[in-house]
Amino acid sequence: MSTPLEGTGFIAPAGHSLGQERGTVAIASLIASAVLALGTIVAATVVSVGIARASAVDGIIDNEGSLFVVALLLGLLFIGIGGITFAARRRTHR
Repeated sequence: MSTPLEGTGFIAPAGHSLGQERGTVAIASLIASAVLALGTIVAATVVSVGIARASAVDGIIDNEGSLFVVALLLGLLFIGIGGITFAARRRTHR
């Protein structure tokens, strides 16, 4: 059986405390977060432009506008619940 991981990413192993590596770890974490945010923004922009060019929303709203609104609200609700769950789990693991 494999040993469980105590930390992932840029965190030092449990038996090794960080000394001078703290600055390097902080910069690496900052760069990784910035690149992830930038990639998310680029992906959202590409999807938005693709939807605008396809005019898919016009066809949905013209025929069944109320159904589209319900689906949109449910999607936002699920995103909010996921964010709350993530924030709650992150606080309990510290």
